[in-house]
Amino acid sequence: MNTYIKTILLFTFLVLTSCEDVIEIELQSVPPKLVIEASLDWEKNTLGNEQMIRLSTSTPYFDTATNTFVTGASVKVINNSNNTEFIFEDQNNGDYLTSDFVPIINQSYTLEIIYNGEYYSATETLIPVVDISGITQSRNRGFDEEVLEVNVNFNDPVEKGNYYLFRYWEDGDLLVRLDGLKDEFTNGNPFSWYFEKIEDEDNGVEEFVSGDLVFIDFFGISKGYYNYINVLTQQTGGVSLFGTIPVPLKGNCINLDNPDNDAYGYFRLTQVIRSAYTFQ
Repeated sequence: MNTYIKTILLFTFLVLTSCEDVIEIELQSVPPKLVIEASLDWEKNTLGNEQMIRLSTSTPYFDTATNTFVTGASVKVINNSNNTEFIFEDQNNGDYLTSDFVPIINQSYTLEIIYNGEYYSATETLIPVVDISGITQSRNRGFDEEVLEVNVNFNDPVEKGNYYLFRYWEDGDLLVRLDGLKDEFTNGNPFSWYFEKIEDEDNGVEEFVSGDLVFIDFFGISKGYYNYINVLTQQTGGVSLFGTIPVPLKGNCINLDNPDNDAYGYFRLTQVIRSAYTFQ
């Protein structure tokens, strides 16, 4: 009997192991595209003269080792009213810096990049942001009435068509939370926007507790960037700006020499208020 059982077990093992096939996933290979991270953020009540633009190239989905930063490109931003040029100097690590940018509210600017003999361009307007009237905490506005949440309060201007971006992260977080907002139903009125964290053990997310420090960036943004960030946050679940997304997301950076080779990323100019809040 023991010999019979051993024979059956051995046969079963051989059948199971022989059914193991190596499945090779063949991913579509596409040429790398230029990725432009050009967020010129002017912190309110500062000069805003120091700005950075980062260039890299896209990589295959599973490639985490390839060095993707771009050097040797020509990068400049132009004031479209007086044609003043601001040259961004190559730092040989993918970063391009300037220390003489002059931010002007509601002024239109054009980004010009020459890379690999091709000319990329994008145009945006520097959008102002309203003052924050107060930052408070509560427990009764979110999905869970037992969870602490932070509230950013402000007065929306009477002018129609205002768009905002909130960026939140707790001290020590690796990823940020992004929320876009338009004043379609709040135009000209006081408004409060909240942020909470629901505990998620699987992803290591813990709800806010007393003593936690949360950082808040509050931006005024254009309608075009609002639409872009809205799609991006839907695809990434609202976290991180540069996580992997299911499909390529087209920004406003156009390749004027080769329309089939447009860049990824977005050229934006915003005014921002940076704040922090400690939960009581």
